Amino acid sequence: MKQGNSFEMDMCHGPLFGKLIRFSIPLVLSGILQLLFNAADIIVVGRFAGSQSLAAVGSTSSLINLLVNLFLGLSVGANVLVGRYYGAKDGKHLQQTIHTSILLSLVSGTFLAILGILIVRPLLELMGTPEDVLGLAALYMRIYFVGMPVVLLYNFASAILRAVGDTRRPLLYLSGAGCLNIVLNLFFVIVLHMDVAGVALATVISQCLSAALLFRCLMKMDGDCRLYPSRLHIHKQELIRILQVGLPAGIQSSIFSVSNVLIQASVNSFGTIAIAGNAASSNLENFIYIAMNAMYQTALSFTSQNYGGGQHRRIGQILRRCWGMVTAIGIILGGLVWIFGRPLLGIYTTESEVIDYGMIRLGIITRTYFLCGLMDVTVGSLRGLGYSMMPTIVSLIGACGLRILWVYTVFAMDHSLQTLYISYPVSWILTFTIHVVCYLIFARKRIQKGLA
Repeated sequence: MKQGNSFEMDMCHGPLFGKLIRFSIPLVLSGILQLLFNAADIIVVGRFAGSQSLAAVGSTSSLINLLVNLFLGLSVGANVLVGRYYGAKDGKHLQQTIHTSILLSLVSGTFLAILGILIVRPLLELMGTPEDVLGLAALYMRIYFVGMPVVLLYNFASAILRAVGDTRRPLLYLSGAGCLNIVLNLFFVIVLHMDVAGVALATVISQCLSAALLFRCLMKMDGDCRLYPSRLHIHKQELIRILQVGLPAGIQSSIFSVSNVLIQASVNSFGTIAIAGNAASSNLENFIYIAMNAMYQTALSFTSQNYGGGQHRRIGQILRRCWGMVTAIGIILGGLVWIFGRPLLGIYTTESEVIDYGMIRLGIITRTYFLCGLMDVTVGSLRGLGYSMMPTIVSLIGACGLRILWVYTVFAMDHSLQTLYISYPVSWILTFTIHVVCYLIFARKRIQKGLA
């Protein structure tokens, strides 16, 4: 197998900590830039179009995630498979996996675009979206879903590059697209007065740019990681393997989104101002989450490449170091966002009542968010070892099931936002504990078998 790209990383040899840092920092920065797509949307409409437009854009995130996450989960399967073949130096299957993954992203994105455009308004109505927000939210989502093919293309291409250790070029390309998104947001909303349609259109255009740059990047790569458009083909065996890992991951994310949609619907019952405060707070929290999620991606990529390369002794070290790093990230960033919560929420809106509602959520989520990071890193290690269905089942029961039960029992008895938001840390503690037990029982057996 031919290798030799300076952007790639050998995760199977040498000191771990430095490589984990070099791999994860561009991931954190890339995630932050991606969030700026949505943050720019929310800030611009909140500042220049009012609280109704802010609520319209902010209330769509959980529903977008519900529809998109199933397909984004498939990119996890691509990441694991590419990393395994890359670590094992299996050039033939690496090539087949890359071409299958890219074509799968385009087909899935086209299907999702059509589905989303057709069903978003009925789903928003089902969530109890207020009438003064409904039309704007539906318009934003329909335009957003037009860009689904490039959204999935970007995510699958990024997953392939992460699997071989390249997190720098996605960051470079996303930087340009992020700047374009902010400029177009301001132009469409302030100059052309397009309101939510303008911010949605700006997001789609900027995502087209980042996806095109990554597609070109894969076409220019050296060795067996190179993409040849003429070879795009669904290889049945590789598709099955991608689905075996990626489909449970996607199902887990989608079911998580079901519980979040239910929580969003519960927030909707408190009115437009509460929705706007929840939206602004959620957007701030996402910056913490994306930093922690970089450690999930790091654990996933390092574990899969080391497992494929037969370096089983390093897998436990990877998990422990990622646990330590994600805990530090969650506590430090969560504390900073809580301390500076009011001025940060003031970036999104000038309405004091919206900020008050946002602080209710921040006070509970940010101070316990590191628990979510610990939970996700453990899942990343399990998936990197090839276990995908098990963490999915655990997450469905421990997190999603508990949150749904919480809404219909505890929240029903004490109808307050504080009670609603407490469901998050409770579910993180329970799910993380069960994941650790599963790792100690099942994953260690697989590692020890590889050492034998």
